Amino acid sequence: MAGHSKWANIKHRKAAQDAKRGKIFTKIIRELVVAAREGGGDPNDNPRLRAAMDKALGANMKKDTIEKAIDRGTGNAEGDNYEELNYEGYGPGGVAILVECMTDNKNRTVGEVRHAFTKHGGNLGTSGSVAYLFEKRGQFVFGDNFNEDELMEAALEAGAEDFITHDDGSFEVLTTPEDFLDVKEALKEAGFEAENAEVTMLPSTQAELDVSEGAKVIRLIDRLEELDDTQNVYTNADIPAESYDNL
Repeated sequence: MAGHSKWANIKHRKAAQDAKRGKIFTKIIRELVVAAREGGGDPNDNPRLRAAMDKALGANMKKDTIEKAIDRGTGNAEGDNYEELNYEGYGPGGVAILVECMTDNKNRTVGEVRHAFTKHGGNLGTSGSVAYLFEKRGQFVFGDNFNEDELMEAALEAGAEDFITHDDGSFEVLTTPEDFLDVKEALKEAGFEAENAEVTMLPSTQAELDVSEGAKVIRLIDRLEELDDTQNVYTNADIPAESYDNL
């Protein structure tokens, strides 16, 4: 793995997300609606819905709000009909960026995404231009306050695919998307609760940036995440932690 601090980047990203908690609720509700629409309202038979409910509860969303979103998805309540769209492009330094959106107005969304790329030194690419660089994985990031051997043993027993030790003392556990929640529960029962746990799109290679380029990429990602229709933004940029001090 590249030399920049994964743990520092996770902490900065979580702080930024906490500042946008209102929008996080909106994004989670959309994910609940679409997951229920696509796979039904029973989380035991719908892994995507189960993951969305887990995220909602982790964000302290009320259970009745979750249930209302699921009812909208299964057709038991009225609501907007969201379409899932992915946009691909390049940011400063040539880094790859993948944007997942849910929208009820495709023309509005593509215009806003294109404007964000252009304004912040990037450009929107064609379908397939960067998606091949990413793979969906379950990811757990742990701080340096755990014993490496004990955590590794627990992760592998839980069904994890890979265990990575980073230079900054943090640890990373990777799973298939399907096994993510089972591994999460098993690790928690074993006394290992991750600082950050999510199903995400991980890049096969990373583009290392200097501090100035890293700050430019952060600004672009922040702008994309602020868009109402954006669900997730992924990049292969390896951003120095110092870049957050240069915003």
